[in-house]
Amino acid sequence: MFTLHEPPLFTRLRDARRVLIAGAGGGFDVYAGLPLALALRSAGKEVHLANLSFADLYGLPSEVWLQPDVAAIRPDIPTRGDYFPERTLSRWLDRHDLPATVYAFPRTGVEPLRAAYRALLDHLGGVDAVVLVDGGTDILMRGDEHGLGTPEEDMASLAAVESLDDVPHRLVACLGFGVDAHHGVNHSLVLENLAALDRAGAYLGAFSLPHRSPEGALYLDAVADAQAHTPGHPSIVNGSVAAAVRGAFGNVRFTERTKDSELFVNPLMALYFCVDAPGLARHNLYLDRLADTVLMRQISSRIEEFRDELPLLRQPRAFPH
Repeated sequence: MFTLHEPPLFTRLRDARRVLIAGAGGGFDVYAGLPLALALRSAGKEVHLANLSFADLYGLPSEVWLQPDVAAIRPDIPTRGDYFPERTLSRWLDRHDLPATVYAFPRTGVEPLRAAYRALLDHLGGVDAVVLVDGGTDILMRGDEHGLGTPEEDMASLAAVESLDDVPHRLVACLGFGVDAHHGVNHSLVLENLAALDRAGAYLGAFSLPHRSPEGALYLDAVADAQAHTPGHPSIVNGSVAAAVRGAFGNVRFTERTKDSELFVNPLMALYFCVDAPGLARHNLYLDRLADTVLMRQISSRIEEFRDELPLLRQPRAFPH
């Protein structure tokens, strides 16, 4: 039973003892799950962090690999270059006396990613909940929208986690409403999809990340640290969310990467939109086609094939207000 005084996501997780929070879309997505991890840890739960990684994991030493597609990233892992969000986060966690291992999955198709998740859950001794976190909201696209954003990694993660039937709670949380506009996502259609998920009983509501909370303050610190340690490729998503959490508004400039774009930073970016993962998977129109994929490029091809078969796409629409 949900109540007004507790966000439904936390109601679903109330009895969970061990929780895995995993970045769904690669890059810095795991940072969007950090406030949730901190809140759950303060509630006495054992929390682990993972991420689908864009880093060159296959160049890592053999001892970091738990299984062929699961790497345990710790603060002292040697790497080439400065782009390694998982290690940057691991070092930040270590400096704050928090559990510092961040697990990383390579960019693969659904079949090996599913096996990697199962291997990680076995390593952890099982979990009561997996929370997929998306920086942005394109994981909520069902497939017939005019623009899907960058769906490949999100859909690989969703398909892999949806198949973990023995995990009691599989959830999705999106942070950064509006940031996917530069990838062609129309956010009126995002809201339409959320309404459809609500009718199906899969929408778990929204709540804000407060600036003046321990979780908000630590998130801002972690994002600033990531920007400092990844100067050539800072996260636009988390930079936008952090600006919104601080109360900034409009075309906020925090990196040269956005110099040719006009941003619309606003309070909606600091909201978590939460859904049930199996419900979201049922809502998706092509996810079943991805189940036996091995490579990420197969996912791209099958999404393209699905969209070529559609008689028409749902067209973008403007907000009426």
